[in-house]
Amino acid sequence: MLKSIFIKFLIRSCYFTLAMLLVWMFFNNYLTGDFWDGMIVSKSALTVEYCEYNDVSRFFHQSMNTYSNLVYFFFGVFICQIAWEDWKNRKEVSVNRLANFPLLSASMGLCFIYLSFGSAFFHASLTWVGQRVDMNGTYGISIILLSIGLYQVLHKIDLSDSLKNSFIVILWVLIFSFYKIALMISSSISVPILILILLILIAINYLQFRKERSIILAILSVVFIVVAIKIRTLDVQKIGCDPHSWYQGHALWHLLTAMSSLCSYSFFRFTFYNDRMSE
Repeated sequence: MLKSIFIKFLIRSCYFTLAMLLVWMFFNNYLTGDFWDGMIVSKSALTVEYCEYNDVSRFFHQSMNTYSNLVYFFFGVFICQIAWEDWKNRKEVSVNRLANFPLLSASMGLCFIYLSFGSAFFHASLTWVGQRVDMNGTYGISIILLSIGLYQVLHKIDLSDSLKNSFIVILWVLIFSFYKIALMISSSISVPILILILLILIAINYLQFRKERSIILAILSVVFIVVAIKIRTLDVQKIGCDPHSWYQGHALWHLLTAMSSLCSYSFFRFTFYNDRMSE
């Protein structure tokens, strides 16, 4: 990516994220936990799944685990800007197929933002419906990343604009269908399977285009998700746990999973040469 464009996107993402932080702080300071009264409490809350203290008097029952979701929002805004830049330059042919499919990048960015609000909703309320929205956002990012990976691996298959539009519609229908599918399959089974398939697609695409893909981004994607899983496990097991600390393992899980997803997206989106966004 051109350095000037990259910096501009980062600065703009910071502004939007700061604005969202102020909005969330306003709600957390002026609303109380009574806002969630009448909603079914999640199993996670009943079993005290995470370390952070569940302060039912506050609008954000788990403040650190809620605010940390802004990292998804930041990356979502960032990727949406990449998609918009690709859209403005859509008449120029890029060697990177994903650059020529801005709606797919836009869907990636929107899924990040969707997960940001969904996961914040869950940790703020610790309700059953909040947990469902949170998991749907997680599945959304996984599905979009798998779609991007498959699109890049099957690089010999060209899609017309109408087929691309239909593909995006199908993806979003599939994402929202996981509201019901997720109730039939345990996330402890489905999520690892989705992650494994994504890593396989990354490996295949790297072998296809070794000179164009970044092995560093591929490795970072794996490292971030492995460390994230380990930290989440420690948090659930209450190892090194301080419920009232500013440091919370699950909040770090949010940061690391966001970084892993961003690295996976960047692996597929950017090339080392002749790409209008990677000069």
